[in-house]
Amino acid sequence: LRLVAVLKAILEGEKAAVLKRDHHLPLSFHRRQEELKFALGLQRLQHRIHQVQALRDGPKGEGEGWGGLLGPGGPHAQRGGMQTAELPALILEAVKELEAAKQQVLKRIQIWKRQQQLAGNGALFEENLAPLQKRCESLVEIYFQLHQQVMAASVELGPELQARLLERFSEVLSSLVKR
Repeated sequence: LRLVAVLKAILEGEKAAVLKRDHHLPLSFHRRQEELKFALGLQRLQHRIHQVQALRDGPKGEGEGWGGLLGPGGPHAQRGGMQTAELPALILEAVKELEAAKQQVLKRIQIWKRQQQLAGNGALFEENLAPLQKRCESLVEIYFQLHQQVMAASVELGPELQARLLERFSEVLSSLVKR
């Protein structure tokens, strides 16, 4: 983590130097930066889902879901001994991250729509929907994985919290479909 922090600081410094010299970055740089941010968010979500699943599986699944890479302590040693009482907090955090990723997708859809409108006035327009479709498909895949974990953890969550989470899930999916 320290190495990542040092590399991040170096890259931020280089970015600041480039901005100072050129006063702006090309649009492709911003688009690539946004794609990387989205991919990182999806990876974080996938990690949260693995944490929830490992926590629900308990000691019987030590090391299995992670390919045995975490050593003899399994995923529990890596997370500092999370208890089942932490499961609702972990799921809530994952749902927040899912909603944030949804907002990124909706923002990208809105940008695409605006570019399509401007194309009617002669602006350059990239008609390739594949990256946008890939984002939506990735988000929906994670949505279903997280939804499955919430349904499986109904006992630990309780009926009230589960109902609120399912309502939030419904809102995420309906907003994606409607837009």
